[in-house]
Amino acid sequence: MGRLKSRAAFLAALAFLLIILLLSLVAAVMFGTTPLPVGQVYAVLYHELAHLLTGVPFPEGWGPGNAVHDVVWLIRLPRLVLAVTVGACLSLSGVAMQAIVQNPLADPYVLGISSGASFGATLAVLLGVGAAWGGNFVGVMAFLGALGTSFAVVFLANLGGRANAVKLLLAGSALSAVCGAFSNFLIYRADADRAVSQVARWTMGSLAAASWPVNAVLALVALAGTAFFLTQCRALDLMLLGNDTALTLGVDLHRRRTAYLAVAALMTGFAVWAAGIIGFVGLVVPHAVRMLFGTNHRRLVPLAVLTGGLFLLWADVLCRMVLPGNELPIGVLTSMLGAPVFLYLMARSKYGFGGGAS
Repeated sequence: MGRLKSRAAFLAALAFLLIILLLSLVAAVMFGTTPLPVGQVYAVLYHELAHLLTGVPFPEGWGPGNAVHDVVWLIRLPRLVLAVTVGACLSLSGVAMQAIVQNPLADPYVLGISSGASFGATLAVLLGVGAAWGGNFVGVMAFLGALGTSFAVVFLANLGGRANAVKLLLAGSALSAVCGAFSNFLIYRADADRAVSQVARWTMGSLAAASWPVNAVLALVALAGTAFFLTQCRALDLMLLGNDTALTLGVDLHRRRTAYLAVAALMTGFAVWAAGIIGFVGLVVPHAVRMLFGTNHRRLVPLAVLTGGLFLLWADVLCRMVLPGNELPIGVLTSMLGAPVFLYLMARSKYGFGGGAS
């Protein structure tokens, strides 16, 4: 296992994951309720890219309006790209959250972000709050709910003194319970079965609303978040050692913890806006990467981003294939995969952060 923590192993894994991710994007387009031949998929991608890059007109029968072209370029590929960007955002948020609260069992929803997003979506669907923002107002309200809850956690954790890992967890748990209670109250009082069903489907997560404009926003968020946390790797490493150790090295983690929580919440909020609630990605992926490559965040951050994108990409493919003629909500599948991992981690009495930072 020590060999995997070397620089050579890290660079090899980074290159391998990047290549596999690009190949998976192309290969996964073939899978779905109606499988597509590999030749047709590559033909659509080739003609579309040639048109975008050089302006060459589409050959007859291969442009927009063609059934295969529209399925590949307008439905499946945008969905897969969204899966990659959402997976990257959630995984990176999980890495940050676990360092912030010094708990390897944390994920982006442990501080109430999930309940805040659900409450925002419930307000939108059942009461019409935010309808003035247009057709995607449910996602916008979920984003605002997630972001607002995160800042409320920071505010509460700073009452009566500086925030620390324990106060953040307690504030997150309290706000999660409050948001969940209000959401359940609204659902209980609602008369419209269809609206309640819509809330339930949204909270299960879905990539069906993917589009290239949404993908562009999520890609920008994922790239910016990755760049930011790559510059903060030393501070993230120090967070695992605790406040006292960091202070002896001349680093005050209080402001950094608040800033990192804000960035992680922003990334999670955008992921929720685009795809609903998809749990456990931020728990499973960082843990798997940490166990293999150690806790050094200079390696953990980029590897978790690529692994998270790859994980959610193939999870989406599985969701479209596991039930013939139907689609399993992706949040259901990630919870089915993530819950056993969560229980396994809890059962390990000596589990920490996978060893010292290497």
